[in-house]
Amino acid sequence: MAASKKQHATNQACVIPGGFTVLSLKFCSSSVAQHKLYVKEHKVRDEKSSYRPLDRTLFVLNVPPYCSEEVIKRLFSQFGNVNSVELRDQPGSTQHHGPKLSSVFKPPEKLGFRVGYIVFENPSSVKVAKSHPPSEPLVVSTEEHPVKTGIQTRPTKQIVNSFMEDYDKRKEEEAEQQRKEEEQQQEDEDGWVKVTRGHKGAKARPHSETANQRTLAKEMKKKKKKELMNFYTWQHRNTQKEHIAELRKKFEEDKQRIALLRAQRKFKPY
Repeated sequence: MAASKKQHATNQACVIPGGFTVLSLKFCSSSVAQHKLYVKEHKVRDEKSSYRPLDRTLFVLNVPPYCSEEVIKRLFSQFGNVNSVELRDQPGSTQHHGPKLSSVFKPPEKLGFRVGYIVFENPSSVKVAKSHPPSEPLVVSTEEHPVKTGIQTRPTKQIVNSFMEDYDKRKEEEAEQQRKEEEQQQEDEDGWVKVTRGHKGAKARPHSETANQRTLAKEMKKKKKKELMNFYTWQHRNTQKEHIAELRKKFEEDKQRIALLRAQRKFKPY
């Protein structure tokens, strides 16, 4: 008789001070540790919003970081149809102050325990969720709906191998293309070179000894012409300097002559 009373007691909902009901949560069915959620019917008179109806909204505390809005909606769907789920860092109004930012400027989500607002389709679902016994924990990750946690690593080895294979293949194709171009540009018996247009971005040039000597002679001619132009520029600059010096010297002599003439006019022998 005592055992039956004890079993009946564990199947009842656990209500703590503040009106919150305790719900047990397990990450997977094989987990030994359990997490506690604290739920309560949302009754805030100051908040007049159609997003959180007072008779159909369940307020949830201590939501772990690995529970997203999709996970919470799936867990509480067993109590009734869920219209919406909202997770926040702290309790507050649904009205956002300030300008609405784009998703590009959205700040990153904080990884911590959060609070949630679950809106059911029927008011009776709130009562069913509050009467759920803590001896029957809610399971987060199942075979049908697995939940990934921790740092998700990418298959680095496969990516590196794939990149190296593509790189080797591209290098082989470039070497084969260059070999074909060199074969096409070989001199024939008369010394003629067939110049062909290579692949996009490459300049087709003959690689014969005659063409190399012709190019070298052209470069030397350009260099000598440049040196000659520089020499003439230096000579022209010196000529200008000498001309300016002669003009200054003539100016000084003219000044002395004018001063002498003025002095002779002022002299009166009688």
